[in-house]
Amino acid sequence: MFVIYNFFLIIFLLVSPLITLIRIFLGKESQKRFKEKYGFYSKNNKAKETIWIHGASVGEILSIIPIIRKFESDKQIKRILITSSTTSSSHIFSKFKFRKTIHQFYPFDLNFLTKSFINHWKPKLAIFVDSEIWPNMFNNLDKKKIPLILLNARITKKSFNRWKYFPKFSKNIFQKISIALPQNMESKKYLKLLGTKKVKFIGNLKFAGETKKNNLTNSKFKQKFSKRVIFCAASTHAGEELFIGKVHKELKSEIKNLITVIIPRHINRKKEILDELNSIGLNSQIHTSSKKLRKNTDIYLVDTYGESSKFYSISKLTFMGGSLIQHGGQNPLEPAREGNYILYGPHVDNFREVYKMLGKLNITTKINSIKKMKYVVNKKINFLQRNTVNKKLKHLGNKILNKNLLEIRKFI
Repeated sequence: MFVIYNFFLIIFLLVSPLITLIRIFLGKESQKRFKEKYGFYSKNNKAKETIWIHGASVGEILSIIPIIRKFESDKQIKRILITSSTTSSSHIFSKFKFRKTIHQFYPFDLNFLTKSFINHWKPKLAIFVDSEIWPNMFNNLDKKKIPLILLNARITKKSFNRWKYFPKFSKNIFQKISIALPQNMESKKYLKLLGTKKVKFIGNLKFAGETKKNNLTNSKFKQKFSKRVIFCAASTHAGEELFIGKVHKELKSEIKNLITVIIPRHINRKKEILDELNSIGLNSQIHTSSKKLRKNTDIYLVDTYGESSKFYSISKLTFMGGSLIQHGGQNPLEPAREGNYILYGPHVDNFREVYKMLGKLNITTKINSIKKMKYVVNKKINFLQRNTVNKKLKHLGNKILNKNLLEIRKFI
């Protein structure tokens, strides 16, 4: 199977220059650094022992920032190498000013490129994050007897079904993992079935993620909403905005100065959402209008990407969308880290264990009707303490982080 795998990779290598040129033209590839993926490294390696961590993109890189901070303060560790595959993750990483941590792009998983990568960087330990499984790299790490950790490992049913079509090949790859630390029980089960020898469930490392610093203390943004009581509805899907609008309509006579901030998952639905809200008599205002907030504004519609955390930082209560419909829910950890109490619908299969953990901390409520949501918002919105929610989550996150570090340090 390795022969077939490498045959297709060689074909990919032959057409990859054209793909790379197109990606550079589209701004999806670094014009200066794309050669790193072909084994031409932009940085030299003088360190004798390097701790190497690989994550595919932005989400994986952000999830390991707490780990990197701990390694940065460890005198025993001299060099930390972070690799990823996307320019967006490289851009995000560059915002962090680390002393002994550098970033390179992950090479294509061809046998000779992975050998070259290992020989150049000489990692003492390799840590792969989430669902990053690369056969040639794993094989060559094993040949060099370099320990391999699959951190915050995630194997979905869909990916498990793909791997099990090639049982011998899969076992050959997964048994090379020194230890897998899965983020949920489902992944633990699948990792064992695929042949991973040592699997230990600790918890989802994303609970230990960092809060974004918005510096809003005296900002115009905070001042704009200072006289309003804010309820957020984030990552909403079709049908959920109308539901939220009806809840607002029920509450506006009971909660003085209430404003509901809706942050849709897809902003191209803006007109559709505004029409729906208008049909039930609500006054809406869009974020990009840059106008002064009107006194009679019921719904503030955020029609931009990447600004959710700003609104979480001035609210106490957030409904997470994709959960009232058969979508599977959206990740509630970002608003929870900002100190928001979380409301969600009955359909959260994508984040079932995350919601279960938050439920144990008593910082969530499941809702399935307008009446139930109205009751919870009315009860919670004026009495919630943001720092109470934040402290509970931070305590759990630190616990998971420290247990992961304990397992990693056994190989350092």
